Amino acid sequence: MERTTCCIAGGGPAGMMLGLLLARAGVEVTVLEKHGDFLRDFRGDTVHPSTLRLLDELGLGEAFARLPFAELTEMRAQIGSTTVVMADMRRIPGRHKYFAMVPQWDFLDLLARAASEEPCFTLRMRTEVRGLLTEDGRITGVRFLDEHGTPRELAADLTVACDGRDSVVRQAAGLRQQLFDVPMDVWQVRVDAPPSSQLLPRSRLRSSGGTPLRRGDSHADALKDGRVFARFGGGQAAVTMDRGTYYQTSYLIEKGRDAALRAHDIQWLRDRLGALFDWDDEVTAAIGSWDDVKLLEVTFGRLRRWYRQGLLCIGDAAHTMSPVGGVGVNLALQDAVAAARILAAPLRRGTVGTAELARVQKRRHLPMSVVQRSQQAEHTMIRDALAGTLDGDRLPVPMRLLRRVPPLRTVTGYLGGIGVRPERAPAFARVRPGARSRGG
Repeated sequence: MERTTCCIAGGGPAGMMLGLLLARAGVEVTVLEKHGDFLRDFRGDTVHPSTLRLLDELGLGEAFARLPFAELTEMRAQIGSTTVVMADMRRIPGRHKYFAMVPQWDFLDLLARAASEEPCFTLRMRTEVRGLLTEDGRITGVRFLDEHGTPRELAADLTVACDGRDSVVRQAAGLRQQLFDVPMDVWQVRVDAPPSSQLLPRSRLRSSGGTPLRRGDSHADALKDGRVFARFGGGQAAVTMDRGTYYQTSYLIEKGRDAALRAHDIQWLRDRLGALFDWDDEVTAAIGSWDDVKLLEVTFGRLRRWYRQGLLCIGDAAHTMSPVGGVGVNLALQDAVAAARILAAPLRRGTVGTAELARVQKRRHLPMSVVQRSQQAEHTMIRDALAGTLDGDRLPVPMRLLRRVPPLRTVTGYLGGIGVRPERAPAFARVRPGARSRGG
């Protein structure tokens, strides 16, 4: 049987970050990722200011800066004809006063390259975890299919579930989430951008700095501005991100209504998106059939206990977040940093017990709870929007306050971009000031 000190199930943001940090601490770590690459659409593409600071501390800031990404300094929502600035990052503390809108595959490739420089790190792609090994009630490793589909086993002192909202490891361990009601599921579609002279929707859009957008704005300017369009009106709600050559769009539907709504002709969806974003038929024609519309069944919950002896869950495996606000990735990365700091020394000694695992959960419980409470409030707005009762002339109290008291937008920017109890890179993983940037 193969053996490692720490087995990480899942090569997403939390898994790759945890693997990198533990490897820099001298812990033998193996990450098992079921896919052959990181190229998948409709992943969380926002890298928060707290994560950008973390990358600087890890010596990866220069390499990240070479990636193609847009900077989002404000988060806006248009409700009917009324625009509300939901968060403003321009006055938050720190060097990075924006969200970096970068494809997640580029971010994961960056972490993978940096981790590959560490002799203690192993990444195995096309390797699917299928179950757990146990001995006297303790998790002692995983069962998996290797890249050839051959059943194998990997023994580990600690197994960490970073395999997302539908975590196989969590289920195999018998851990059950406390689930909360959500009002929506999400349809995810890609809509090709028209020529640069028509790149922007024909509506009252503004750039992150407040300058009116013109139909003649260049393709490069649109990408640099990092525009994210949120629209609520007429019983509809959607968010679209300008990715330069296409719009990556999330269209919200009432929970459980996917099958019934797909009974419509696809032109029904084209017409609704066109009306919401003021797109013409040339744009919406990119949605060829219902096969182009991917369903995200939204779940929202948390584990009461994130661990068993020999096993820890973090990220969406421990607390499944709503996609609202794009905060799930950042929260998962922060979990990984806290876990690495707390567990590196016990893993090197071979003494990891439930007391150390409980410390990770205790450390991360407050940030997780604050974000989930915030998302529950946002779900109320979404429920009203889908019911057609959210009106730009009768905004909820929090939105009226954001419009009337601009400094509150910096507060929401701080909470969204940096958050409660942000994690800093452990000393063992940092690159000394003036040292060469790593991972490039």
